Amino acid sequence: MKNNVILTGFMGTGKTSLGKVLATKLGRPFVDIDKKIESEQKLSIPKIFEQFGEEHFRQLEKSAVRELCEKRGLVIATGGGTVKDAENLQLLKSSGLVICLTCSPEEILLRTARRGERPVLDDGGNERLETIKRLLAEREEFYARADYHVDTTEWSPLQIIDDICRYLRQFRS
Repeated sequence: MKNNVILTGFMGTGKTSLGKVLATKLGRPFVDIDKKIESEQKLSIPKIFEQFGEEHFRQLEKSAVRELCEKRGLVIATGGGTVKDAENLQLLKSSGLVICLTCSPEEILLRTARRGERPVLDDGGNERLETIKRLLAEREEFYARADYHVDTTEWSPLQIIDDICRYLRQFRS
Protein backbone atom coordinates (compact mmCIF):
# COMPACT_ATOMS: atom_id res chain seq x y z
CA MET A 1 0.00 0.00 0.00
CA LYS A 2 1.16 3.50 -0.71
CA ASN A 3 1.83 4.66 2.79
CA ASN A 4 0.24 8.07 3.37
CA VAL A 5 -3.50 8.72 3.31
CA ILE A 6 -4.22 12.15 1.86
CA LEU A 7 -7.58 13.87 2.22
CA THR A 8 -8.33 16.55 -0.33
CA GLY A 9 -11.44 18.37 -1.46
CA PHE A 10 -13.07 21.75 -1.23
CA MET A 11 -13.14 23.75 1.99
CA GLY A 12 -15.85 22.68 4.37
CA THR A 13 -15.97 19.06 3.19
CA GLY A 14 -14.48 17.76 6.45
CA LYS A 15 -10.80 17.19 5.65
CA THR A 16 -9.51 18.34 9.05
CA SER A 17 -12.22 16.99 11.34
CA LEU A 18 -12.44 13.65 9.53
CA GLY A 19 -8.66 13.48 9.13
CA LYS A 20 -8.16 13.62 12.89
CA VAL A 21 -10.67 10.80 13.47
CA LEU A 22 -9.23 8.71 10.62
CA ALA A 23 -5.69 9.13 11.93
CA THR A 24 -6.76 8.00 15.39
CA LYS A 25 -8.58 4.98 13.95
CA LEU A 26 -5.54 4.04 11.84
CA GLY A 27 -3.04 4.77 14.65
CA ARG A 28 -1.19 7.32 12.52
CA PRO A 29 -0.05 10.91 13.02
CA PHE A 30 -2.31 13.58 11.51
CA VAL A 31 -0.99 16.67 9.71
CA ASP A 32 -3.17 19.46 8.39
CA ILE A 33 -1.14 21.38 5.81
CA ASP A 34 -2.87 24.70 6.56
CA LYS A 35 -2.28 24.30 10.31
CA LYS A 36 1.35 23.37 9.66
CA ILE A 37 1.83 26.55 7.64
CA GLU A 38 0.09 28.68 10.28
CA SER A 39 2.27 27.19 13.01
CA GLU A 40 5.51 27.70 11.11
CA GLN A 41 4.64 31.23 9.94
CA LYS A 42 3.03 32.20 13.25
CA LEU A 43 0.23 33.76 11.19
CA SER A 44 -3.27 32.60 10.26
CA ILE A 45 -4.00 31.75 6.63
CA PRO A 46 -6.19 34.88 6.27
CA LYS A 47 -3.30 37.02 7.60
CA ILE A 48 -0.82 35.38 5.22
CA PHE A 49 -3.18 36.14 2.31
CA GLU A 50 -3.69 39.71 3.55
CA GLN A 51 -0.02 40.51 4.21
CA PHE A 52 1.74 38.52 1.49
CA GLY A 53 -0.88 37.44 -1.06
CA GLU A 54 -2.11 34.13 -2.37
CA GLU A 55 1.01 33.43 -4.45
CA HIS A 56 3.21 33.54 -1.33
CA PHE A 57 0.81 31.22 0.47
CA ARG A 58 0.89 28.76 -2.46
CA GLN A 59 4.71 28.67 -2.26
CA LEU A 60 4.52 27.88 1.46
CA GLU A 61 1.97 25.20 0.66
CA LYS A 62 4.20 23.67 -2.04
CA SER A 63 7.09 23.52 0.40
CA ALA A 64 4.91 21.81 3.02
CA VAL A 65 3.69 19.25 0.47
CA ARG A 66 7.26 18.42 -0.56
CA GLU A 67 8.29 17.94 3.07
CA LEU A 68 5.30 15.79 4.04
CA CYS A 69 5.51 13.59 0.94
CA GLU A 70 9.00 12.52 2.01
CA LYS A 71 7.47 10.97 5.15
CA ARG A 72 5.46 7.78 5.51
CA GLY A 73 2.57 6.65 7.68
CA LEU A 74 0.72 9.97 7.86
CA VAL A 75 -2.85 11.06 7.41
CA ILE A 76 -2.59 14.43 5.63
CA ALA A 77 -5.33 17.01 5.11
CA THR A 78 -4.60 19.35 2.24
CA GLY A 79 -5.94 22.83 1.72
CA GLY A 80 -8.83 23.06 -0.72
CA GLY A 81 -6.64 24.45 -3.50
CA THR A 82 -3.50 22.37 -2.90
CA VAL A 83 -4.20 19.98 -5.76
CA LYS A 84 -4.60 22.80 -8.31
CA ASP A 85 -0.81 22.68 -8.56
CA ALA A 86 0.24 19.78 -10.81
CA GLU A 87 3.48 19.19 -8.91
CA ASN A 88 1.62 19.04 -5.58
CA LEU A 89 -0.86 16.54 -6.98
CA GLN A 90 1.89 14.37 -8.44
CA LEU A 91 3.83 14.36 -5.15
CA LEU A 92 0.73 13.56 -3.11
CA LYS A 93 -0.30 10.70 -5.40
CA SER A 94 3.21 9.24 -5.36
CA SER A 95 3.34 9.28 -1.55
CA GLY A 96 -0.05 7.77 -0.82
CA LEU A 97 -3.70 7.31 -1.62
CA VAL A 98 -5.57 10.52 -2.34
CA ILE A 99 -9.15 10.57 -1.10
CA CYS A 100 -11.33 13.45 -2.22
CA LEU A 101 -14.12 14.52 0.12
CA THR A 102 -17.04 16.11 -1.72
CA CYS A 103 -20.11 17.96 -0.59
CA SER A 104 -23.01 19.87 -2.11
CA PRO A 105 -22.39 23.60 -2.67
CA GLU A 106 -25.32 24.44 -0.40
CA GLU A 107 -23.88 22.40 2.47
CA ILE A 108 -20.43 23.94 1.91
CA LEU A 109 -22.08 27.36 2.22
CA LEU A 110 -23.55 26.37 5.60
CA ARG A 111 -20.27 24.87 6.84
CA THR A 112 -18.17 27.89 5.81
CA ALA A 113 -20.56 30.62 6.96
CA ARG A 114 -18.15 32.34 9.37
CA ARG A 115 -16.46 35.19 7.56
CA GLY A 116 -12.81 36.05 8.05
CA GLU A 117 -11.63 32.45 8.03
CA ARG A 118 -11.85 31.58 4.33
CA PRO A 119 -9.91 34.16 2.30
CA VAL A 120 -10.84 32.67 -1.06
CA LEU A 121 -14.55 32.84 -0.20
CA ASP A 122 -14.44 36.07 1.75
CA ASP A 123 -13.18 37.87 -1.34
CA GLY A 124 -16.30 36.71 -3.19
CA GLY A 125 -18.53 39.34 -1.61
CA ASN A 126 -22.13 38.53 -0.80
CA GLU A 127 -22.45 35.92 -3.53
CA ARG A 128 -20.69 33.16 -1.59
CA LEU A 129 -22.79 30.35 -3.06
CA GLU A 130 -21.94 31.47 -6.60
CA THR A 131 -18.26 31.73 -5.61
CA ILE A 132 -18.39 28.21 -4.19
CA LYS A 133 -19.98 26.85 -7.38
CA ARG A 134 -17.45 28.66 -9.57
CA LEU A 135 -14.47 27.41 -7.55
CA LEU A 136 -15.83 23.86 -7.48
CA ALA A 137 -16.14 23.94 -11.27
CA GLU A 138 -12.59 25.31 -11.62
CA ARG A 139 -11.18 22.58 -9.37
CA GLU A 140 -13.31 19.69 -10.62
CA GLU A 141 -10.63 18.33 -12.98
CA PHE A 142 -8.06 18.27 -10.15
CA TYR A 143 -10.37 16.66 -7.60
CA ALA A 144 -11.35 14.06 -10.24
CA ARG A 145 -7.77 12.73 -10.18
CA ALA A 146 -8.12 11.46 -6.62
CA ASP A 147 -7.99 7.70 -6.07
CA TYR A 148 -11.33 7.63 -4.25
CA HIS A 149 -14.25 10.01 -3.61
CA VAL A 150 -16.59 10.23 -0.63
CA ASP A 151 -19.60 12.54 -0.49
CA THR A 152 -19.81 14.01 3.02
CA THR A 153 -23.07 15.91 2.46
CA GLU A 154 -25.42 13.56 4.28
CA TRP A 155 -23.32 10.85 5.89
CA SER A 156 -22.32 10.98 9.54
CA PRO A 157 -18.59 11.20 10.35
CA LEU A 158 -18.67 7.54 11.47
CA GLN A 159 -20.19 6.43 8.15
CA ILE A 160 -17.57 8.40 6.23
CA ILE A 161 -14.67 6.98 8.25
CA ASP A 162 -16.04 3.44 7.86
CA ASP A 163 -16.32 3.93 4.09
CA ILE A 164 -12.75 5.23 3.84
CA CYS A 165 -11.44 2.34 5.97
CA ARG A 166 -13.27 -0.17 3.73
CA TYR A 167 -11.54 1.41 0.75
CA LEU A 168 -8.11 1.36 2.45
CA ARG A 169 -8.41 -2.32 3.47
CA GLN A 170 -8.01 -3.44 -0.12
CA PHE A 171 -4.45 -2.06 -0.15
CA ARG A 172 -3.21 -3.86 2.95
CA SER A 173 -0.66 -6.51 2.21
